[in-house]
Amino acid sequence: MVLEQAKLSAIALEEQYGAHNYHPLPVVLEKGQGVHVWDTDGRRYFDFLSAYSAVNQGHAHPRILHALINQAQKLTLTSRAFHHNLLGVYEEFITQLFGYDKVLPMNTGVEAVETALKLCRRWAYRVKGVERNQAVILVAAGNFHGRTTGVISFSSDPDSNTDFGPYIPGYQIIPYNDVAALQKALEANPDIAGFLVEPVQGEAGVVVPDAGYLKKCMALCRQHQVLLMADEIQTGLGRTGKMLCAEYDGVHPDILILGKALSGGTLPVSAVLASNEIMLTIGPGEHGSTYGGNPLACAVAMEALRVLKEERLPENSLFLGNILQEELLRLKEEFPCIRLVRGKGLFQALVIEPNGEKDAWQFCLQLLKNGMLAKPTHGDIIRLAPPLVINESQLMECVNILRKTLLDF
Repeated sequence: MVLEQAKLSAIALEEQYGAHNYHPLPVVLEKGQGVHVWDTDGRRYFDFLSAYSAVNQGHAHPRILHALINQAQKLTLTSRAFHHNLLGVYEEFITQLFGYDKVLPMNTGVEAVETALKLCRRWAYRVKGVERNQAVILVAAGNFHGRTTGVISFSSDPDSNTDFGPYIPGYQIIPYNDVAALQKALEANPDIAGFLVEPVQGEAGVVVPDAGYLKKCMALCRQHQVLLMADEIQTGLGRTGKMLCAEYDGVHPDILILGKALSGGTLPVSAVLASNEIMLTIGPGEHGSTYGGNPLACAVAMEALRVLKEERLPENSLFLGNILQEELLRLKEEFPCIRLVRGKGLFQALVIEPNGEKDAWQFCLQLLKNGMLAKPTHGDIIRLAPPLVINESQLMECVNILRKTLLDF
């Protein structure tokens, strides 16, 4: 009873003193380890959201925590007013890992997106020769790149942009997974600077484009001297079964945007990678962040990346993701309420048929009761994205939880 009251108190305090910009499931978590989290009542759950793929390496990964604690006891922040001993080491590590000349370190994912947009525009004026203030950036309908006023200016989600205007001009929305629409837009306007795209649209409900989509987009961008910017904040770092989702199409984006799992879920760390030609268009004092590239972030990010590589987590995601998708397709045959299964690696989604008041939210509430945490999107979609450290036995246990929930549903 005391513990239950503690849970209700925690929720009540958020309700009273916090902004109401989230609608969480009614569970209060206090501990995490690997693929599991525990609530204040001591009940264990499988985490099938992974903090929107920020916890790919699993909760409380010992190597990442050791790097965090070790560096926190030495030096956490200098600002970029001074050099520190880890920034260059980290910059060399991440650029060599992903094959780029330069990296610009930031903190949150949306900061990295905004950084990429600024780089793209500066490149358009300084290199491509677009007339000042005329550069246009193409984006895809259904996109989610964050919630700053700049980014919501090109969102097609009314929840993200309604009554937050006026919006920033200079963007054109084209359909996702539509190469012909991209070609038409590029041919119609020589002032297009870049195309910002998610290799798989996450917030939209794990929307997977046709095979070869990104490759065709890259070819068109090359033809028209336009930068391809890949937002791999959620799809990258092993989530879809490759280190980067763009690898499925053999694409090396002009600008690569990373975040979330770059810190293994310990603190905000993001990065923008590009060539010298693009990155060196920005000089001293023209962009920055007090916390960007701080010593703590550098130490943690390097260890988080090493864990992904050395523990072969992208490979595990590919192997178990294929198993998960096969099991989900079997459930689809068994339960007519599942309209669609889609995804790549351990980034899957169920699209369910709402039945009266029983929608995706109600389904996730039932999952919660059965020991699994997932979050709905757009009313009828449940994303399934466990930490990449999950094993096959645990995965099959979760498939059984899904089956039980579907029977209840």
